[in-house]
Amino acid sequence: MNALHPKKLLLSKWTAVKPIAKNKHFLVSKVIEPDLPEAAIEWVELEAVYSKQQIRLAWRDLRDASQWKQGWV
Repeated sequence: MNALHPKKLLLSKWTAVKPIAKNKHFLVSKVIEPDLPEAAIEWVELEAVYSKQQIRLAWRDLRDASQWKQGWV
């Protein structure tokens, strides 16, 4: 998998290996900035393409190939 950087994740496409609440395809709709500007980004918000349901996820979890695949597969 390509190296991920949290500032480059906005609008990236992801596929859940196991569907989450019947949703499989997601788009990073928001990169959540920390309260302190010098702190590292930890969270992103994913939006399901079909149902528009939103979930909050630690962006590093997207690196886990057993849970997520980059792109819409």
